[in-house]
Amino acid sequence: MLYRKFGKRALDVMLSGCAIVVLSPVLLVTAALVRIKLGSPVLFCQERPGLHEKIFTLCKFRTMTDERDENGQLLPDSVRLTPFGKFLRSTSLDELPELFNIFKGDMSIIGPRPLLVSYLPWYTQEERLRHTVRPGLTGLAQVSGRNFLDWDRRLAKDVEYVKNLSFAMDLKVLFLTVKAVFDRSGVAEDTAASEGNLAQIRKERAESWK
Repeated sequence: MLYRKFGKRALDVMLSGCAIVVLSPVLLVTAALVRIKLGSPVLFCQERPGLHEKIFTLCKFRTMTDERDENGQLLPDSVRLTPFGKFLRSTSLDELPELFNIFKGDMSIIGPRPLLVSYLPWYTQEERLRHTVRPGLTGLAQVSGRNFLDWDRRLAKDVEYVKNLSFAMDLKVLFLTVKAVFDRSGVAEDTAASEGNLAQIRKERAESWK
């Protein structure tokens, strides 16, 4: 209980602050390469729900170009995702700017990943427990399959994490995250295609039950 109330946030501030300082050369070099290879803006920023469903702005390094068709519509993710973008995703370097979200208090190092705002109406009451803790840079669902778990199992893992939150659980998730990053395992190139849209999936399910 003490860890959940006080220790976790204290560790987040300390570890994210140290990581920002130590990894500042990596952040700067990655930002420069993104600007050269993918253009501007360097960061991809999007509103996401955080603790108690409060909306915050999550920032990552962009991994895709802005290529469009003759009608001005963005091309599919699989077309706009370059080899460099794939490298950023497979190494999780694209996630590094989220360290600032953690230091600020929007996120935690470990916790359920922050998903789209449009998904909020489609969670069950049990699944809403994922928003009783800060969203994480990595989480139990990510080390249990990352983008390849179906939504029901993925959200169940988030709830499992919240119900069993402890220092030991966070250490376990952190260890498995480091292992997954070095193995470059469980990362989908086209996350939209691999995950599917939760709102659309649940809407279609609800209609099929009528």
